[in-house]
Amino acid sequence: MKTKIAIQGVKASFHEEAAFKYFGQDIETLECSSFKQTCEMLKQSKADYVVMAIENSIAGSILPNYNLLRDYRFHIVGEVHLNIQQNLLALPGVKLSDVQYVESHPIAIRQCDEFLSDHPGWIIKEGLDTAGCAKKIKEEQLTNTAAIAGEFAAKIYGLQILEKRIETNKKNATRFLILSNEVVEQKGANKASLSFQTGNAVGALASVLQCFAEQNVNLSKIQSMPVVGRRNEYDFYVDVEWKKQADYDAAIRKVLKHTVNFSILGEYIKNEKV
Repeated sequence: MKTKIAIQGVKASFHEEAAFKYFGQDIETLECSSFKQTCEMLKQSKADYVVMAIENSIAGSILPNYNLLRDYRFHIVGEVHLNIQQNLLALPGVKLSDVQYVESHPIAIRQCDEFLSDHPGWIIKEGLDTAGCAKKIKEEQLTNTAAIAGEFAAKIYGLQILEKRIETNKKNATRFLILSNEVVEQKGANKASLSFQTGNAVGALASVLQCFAEQNVNLSKIQSMPVVGRRNEYDFYVDVEWKKQADYDAAIRKVLKHTVNFSILGEYIKNEKV
């Protein structure tokens, strides 16, 4: 039986590309209309893993997904980085001058704002998914609409590329997390995602960060999210990296003394290949 991977979006979405990059081609991807639905698929054991975007080098952190990590408490077992190349896709035969509407995911639209500002007459419409907008053009035979999506989507849905590489920043990359219901032991793990809260005392967060610094553990990401219903209280999400396991273990022992609701979301192997 093929490994089942829940993805947000449809075939040829960037989430499917990320799934193929991490797991290889011999998998079954389960299309979901929302990130919450991917989590439900994993919770109900209808999927073996979830591939979830967590940050983009241009658009920043995808904050609602931090809430899902908190609510579902899945285990992060890996990560994958994908270089995001956006293209303007349309039905074969459609010319740039025929385009009246451009549809895509809000983040993809944001990634291409410079290109879109050169075409002020176009009406920009937000969709749920880049590949989903490409699929809609194909299914509804929309001759006045273009989609912003990847090359893979053009291939799958039989669309032509009107303009290539329209993203503003050519170093546009998205980081995806691989989530599992089970803890999967990663030999050689050198990265972890943690969450915790601190007290409100002056320097409380600095004390925690100092624990990592003292043990040569690198802090590669920090994100704060308000604790729902509690004023001035925050959950901190951090990613840390280390060269020696003993350094990481010692840092965690120290951090535990300075935090509450401390949780290891996952320990895994750092992925740097874009």
